[in-house]
Amino acid sequence: MPIPPLRRHPVQRRSAERLGRILDACAELLDEIGYEELSTRAVAERANVPIGSVYRFFSNKRAMAEALAHRNLDEYAERITRRLAAVDSASASDPAWASDSGPDDGGGGWREAMDVVVDEYLAMKRGAPGFALIEFGHPVPATAPPQQPNHLVADRLRTLLADRLGTGGDRATEERLRVAFLLAVEAADALLRLAFRMDPEGDPAIVAETKELLRAYLARVLD
Repeated sequence: MPIPPLRRHPVQRRSAERLGRILDACAELLDEIGYEELSTRAVAERANVPIGSVYRFFSNKRAMAEALAHRNLDEYAERITRRLAAVDSASASDPAWASDSGPDDGGGGWREAMDVVVDEYLAMKRGAPGFALIEFGHPVPATAPPQQPNHLVADRLRTLLADRLGTGGDRATEERLRVAFLLAVEAADALLRLAFRMDPEGDPAIVAETKELLRAYLARVLD
């Protein structure tokens, strides 16, 4: 999806590559010096681009951070899609593997999909530059209305997993699913933050319990 904070969207490949370098540099610097010390000039120097190139896309460092958050959400969705495609491929080529992979999902495979959702978040938390601070939203309070990143994540996941959820139907059903996904994301967000406070790599026991909680709660809507 387009990155909202951009002043100008790249048209040519060279411009898109330059934008990518700017966001990569922003992510690296966030890990090294944090948001408060981040500056557009430092990003320009790290990305090896003129400062004017940064301002062509972004009005300030907040806009850069927001753009990185949106890119993180896009990457998260892509990682989940690739992982689920690999799971489907393995299942199709080896039915015995599929039967041993977990409990029956009622034809939708949603339990396995939710495990993938958690696992790919953990992978990004552990290794994606800048993700530990930015994730899917701006890292510091602002005077503007909040973006409510968990709403964005919940809606994105619900759309991404629509085929596995198998819940097409009336408006009331879709609204219940929307609320359920939002609550699931909010709960997982709080619990996984706790997991990383307990262990820099994410406390395994808390991660396992988070998965169990998500399965038990969503089963009320999806089974």
